[in-house]
Amino acid sequence: MEEAGRLTAPVAGLDEALAAADAFDRTLVAGLLRPRPDRVQDLTELARAVAGTPLATRVAEAAEKAAAGAASEEHFVALAAARTALFGAVHDALTLGADELTGRTREERGPSAVGARPEANLLAAARSWLSDLARTGWQGIDHELAGGAAPIVSAMLPDPGLRRLATLLDGFAAELAASCPGAALDRIPARRWGDLWARALLLTRPGAADVPAVEAVTGRLLPLGVDLHEHVTAAQAQVHAVFEPADGGAPRLVRASVSVPKPDTVVEAGVWQLLRPHLSLLTALGEGRAMDLDAMPLTDEGDLLWDDARARQGDPADALATARVVLPTATALPTAPLDRHPARIAEPVFLEGYDRSQDGDTLTFTVAGQALPVDTDRIPTASPLTPEAVAASGACIALLRWDGGGFRLQPLAVETTVRRKAVALHAGAWAGGTTDKAGARAEKAATDAVTVLRERAGRLLRK
Repeated sequence: MEEAGRLTAPVAGLDEALAAADAFDRTLVAGLLRPRPDRVQDLTELARAVAGTPLATRVAEAAEKAAAGAASEEHFVALAAARTALFGAVHDALTLGADELTGRTREERGPSAVGARPEANLLAAARSWLSDLARTGWQGIDHELAGGAAPIVSAMLPDPGLRRLATLLDGFAAELAASCPGAALDRIPARRWGDLWARALLLTRPGAADVPAVEAVTGRLLPLGVDLHEHVTAAQAQVHAVFEPADGGAPRLVRASVSVPKPDTVVEAGVWQLLRPHLSLLTALGEGRAMDLDAMPLTDEGDLLWDDARARQGDPADALATARVVLPTATALPTAPLDRHPARIAEPVFLEGYDRSQDGDTLTFTVAGQALPVDTDRIPTASPLTPEAVAASGACIALLRWDGGGFRLQPLAVETTVRRKAVALHAGAWAGGTTDKAGARAEKAATDAVTVLRERAGRLLRK
């Protein structure tokens, strides 16, 4: 990270690409049934942004039809593709800059394998609902429109090939329903809803959700840290790690994830109790151990399709040592075309010898004269890692993210001094259980809550 200044340097075309995407998002606020003159200009801006690409002709036609209030479903798909392509270009430019800074190489991959084609009628129904959203606009949403996704989601869920789209539609519809009526909203999350709308619409196209190619890998997995995502009704843990192939090949950056539904009463350390039984890697992470993998499925995008039967706990492995020694040599796998979005960027990096400064609630690490804000809000409460510990640290494993127009650091683990002794603190330290007093109290409270919920669920099932 000695050339960290390049992270803060302007990226050619980035502001223009984001401005064109934002212009289109403005058209979705009021809707495209009868677009106003200023929204017509926004559609033209989107078409102009992709004028030099293979999408040019289709998007120009779609923008013209949408400006006249006569856009069909295929025209909306073209507009969604243009918007997605702009964010993909931003993703690629930012990722290239991050790779140049870290010296990281990225493996090339061919096209994904063609999977079974889902039921066309269900895809058409989803596309129709999403097109109705675009015509109505976010200001015009009501409970009837938001509820139109429910029967489509119910029909999709039994089909594994449609579950990805069904989950997206379900969450999107629930978010819209919670915001009804749209006309009363003081603030509309235009970019977020634009992201969800465009992604869902493209997933209705046959082949868009084809599964990536998978290979069986054998070797040693060295965890770096865990990124914990919590929602009122769901939780996900994504472990970032370095995989060392048994055949002596170059180390790879990989991920392993697990997601579970959760009651809103299970919070903090209790979340680990829900996740732990589904991913033995969390126990190894909490205990500071490597894992030995035998023919574990790995996608072309770097995601391990975790199978506990193909993994066993290995020797102790210090994450900070892995970050110092092995991480700089690890190659990264490419991102799938539909996942190319700046919000997806999460590059593991190792920093030490940085200067620290605090301005109110904003912590900043200064590396080679360049300031990188630290996103302490992303530190999970279900861990011994705290903003104060990060602020006092001398070394850090973090995810380099792009948010709010710039790069930020999300700490996964730090090395700090406690009572004159060097101590490592990890965001996933309690993932496998803990004897820490605060963690043990939180675990006990969560255990009591989970036990009560299971008893109630059991009584309901018996009835």
